Amino acid sequence: MNNQKFSLQPFGDGKLLPNLKITGNITRHAHQLHLCYMLSGDLEKVAIAPPSNTPNRQHELWENTCFEFFLGVKDSDKYWEFNLSPTGDWNIYRFDGYRQGMQEETAFSVLPFNVQNQSDGLVVILEMDLSKIVLLEEALEIAITTVIKCKDGEVSYWALTHQGKEANFHLRDSFIIDL
Repeated sequence: MNNQKFSLQPFGDGKLLPNLKITGNITRHAHQLHLCYMLSGDLEKVAIAPPSNTPNRQHELWENTCFEFFLGVKDSDKYWEFNLSPTGDWNIYRFDGYRQGMQEETAFSVLPFNVQNQSDGLVVILEMDLSKIVLLEEALEIAITTVIKCKDGEVSYWALTHQGKEANFHLRDSFIIDL
């Protein structure tokens, strides 16, 4: 079992951002992936949509506050983008290569995660079985990212590392967690 803690960094100088912190941990045990995000700080400035009574698959969740991660198979160009909205809405996209061949990943009809509003922050916890998309022996490379939209409309992009001249979560150089 491989458990790794993480702390995300905002793209750019971050001067305009409210005082936020995004931390968490990710674990892979066989086919089970466990991912936990903790958003803390000045949350009253962050636009966080309320939970939906009927969460489902939605497009363009990254237009608002959205927790994301990218999962690639080592030594392969293909990868997946997972979007988790505080509303409970979600989506998974499959790519053949860098921003190429984007399609909804139909292997999943639900994405089992929950969102907890706690006194000191927002917690997002995902538990999923990866057996529908990757083999047990395949090594994974993961990028953990978050889009934060403030109530004033300002958007910031958070990641483990930023490798490009602009915020770009799809760069494989950013998939720096090995599981």
